[in-house]
Amino acid sequence: MFAIITPALISGAIVERMKFSAYCLFMLLWATFVYDPLAHWVWGHNGWLGNAGAEDFAGGSVVHMSSGFSALTLAMILGKRKKSEGGDEMRPHNLPLTVIGTALLWFGWFGFNAGSAVTSGQLAASAFTATHVATGTAAMTWMMLDWIFYKKPTALGFCSGAVAGLVAITPACGFVTPMGALIIGIAVSCICFAAIKIKNFLKADDALDVFGVHGCGGLWGCIATGLFSTVSVNSAAHDGWLNGGSFATAMLPQLKDAGSTIAIAVVGTFVLGKIVGLICGGLRTTDDGEEDGLDLADHGEVGYSSDSAGIPAYAGAV
Repeated sequence: MFAIITPALISGAIVERMKFSAYCLFMLLWATFVYDPLAHWVWGHNGWLGNAGAEDFAGGSVVHMSSGFSALTLAMILGKRKKSEGGDEMRPHNLPLTVIGTALLWFGWFGFNAGSAVTSGQLAASAFTATHVATGTAAMTWMMLDWIFYKKPTALGFCSGAVAGLVAITPACGFVTPMGALIIGIAVSCICFAAIKIKNFLKADDALDVFGVHGCGGLWGCIATGLFSTVSVNSAAHDGWLNGGSFATAMLPQLKDAGSTIAIAVVGTFVLGKIVGLICGGLRTTDDGEEDGLDLADHGEVGYSSDSAGIPAYAGAV
């Protein structure tokens, strides 16, 4: 299931400009040559990062960091959407759907994180609690940042913070106390809020801020695991650096995990992107296809239509 989720996250960065054929081939290759080795390094039998002591309970580096840094790389290869070249901020077209989607994610993430305990017991309950605390704290923190910097507390900011909190607590949820989760939640919103500003400075058109939230949030979660983990929550864990653990046992494995993830994600995405571009005659859709929208250009249908004029009939229609 994680192998399905992880490539899907990348799609949020490259929407509206990548050909569907190139997207399908890239995701197949990326899941095989980037995700699979990384998952084995961390979780597999005799995986070198796992053997080195790296802790990732439910996919902070394997899922979120890898997809986030790959998303930024692929977005920079593709270039900006034509509609965004003027620098206008492109916000969700339907905020209620954004809020509903966030609520579904929040609920579903309990299965994502607590389910990684593999059994319904004390560890699963602890992961469930840490997930909820970090998410709620991060959501409120981001909303407060909006209030401070833009003078408006927004629902979109609340949702962005919730997702950032879910991302950051993912690697740590099975290793930290609720207090540790609270600190992780506060910090991740500040980090991701700043990361999105940096992304804008780099002029990378990451449409849904996959790098800012998943990449940077996952990176903080990976590091925070080494800071706040405790054997009182999980006897298989190391005590974190802030809980009496040594730098060598608590932090060094997490830094190895983070560095290795960034390296394979960026290099792998760049190489595979170039290969797929050669096979598919380029990664990017045509100018007309981008102008019309990929729903229509690639699939012959649209999500919202009050008039079917100009839309080709579906071959199976009766």
